[in-house]
Amino acid sequence: MHHTRRKKKYTVPQAPLTVQEKVSRSMRGNKAKDTKPELLLRRALWQEGLRGYRVHWRKAPGKPDVCYPGRHLAIFIHGCFWHNCPRCNQPLPKTNTTFWSAKFNGNRQRDERYKIMYREAGWQRVVIWECQLKQDIAGAVMLIKALHKGVPASLDVAA
Repeated sequence: MHHTRRKKKYTVPQAPLTVQEKVSRSMRGNKAKDTKPELLLRRALWQEGLRGYRVHWRKAPGKPDVCYPGRHLAIFIHGCFWHNCPRCNQPLPKTNTTFWSAKFNGNRQRDERYKIMYREAGWQRVVIWECQLKQDIAGAVMLIKALHKGVPASLDVAA
C-alpha cells in the first residue's frame, strides 16, 4: 500500500487589522440589493397577498426596491444611515466627514430628483424607512395595500 505524504501548509501570521481596514471591510459588506429591510417587507407583502411586484425594476427611475408597474406604484426602502432618516437623525461619522457629508447630500438630491420624476410620470412613489419597518411593519404594509388598490386623486403620495 502506497501512502502519499501531504504537505503541511504553513501560514504566515498576519498583523492585526487597523481601524481603517476594519471599517473598510465592514462597508464593503453592505449590500445594495436584497438588504434585510427589503427582504422583510417583500416577505410581508407576499404573505398579505400583494404579489406580482418587480424587484429593482430597471425601467423605472432609480430601480425601486419593489415596483408594481401595472399599478404605477414604486416603493423605495431607505436605510436610515444611507439616506439620513429624518426620524433617527443619526450623527455624521466622525472620520472623513467631508466625504460623508457629500455622500449624504448626493443621496438626498438623487432621492429628490426621483420624487419629481415619478410625480411628473403620474406614478405613486412611497418611501418606507428602515426604522418604520422595525417599529410598525403592519402599518407599512397597510399603506402599500391601500396604494395597491388605488389612490383617490386628492391624495398625493409622491410629495
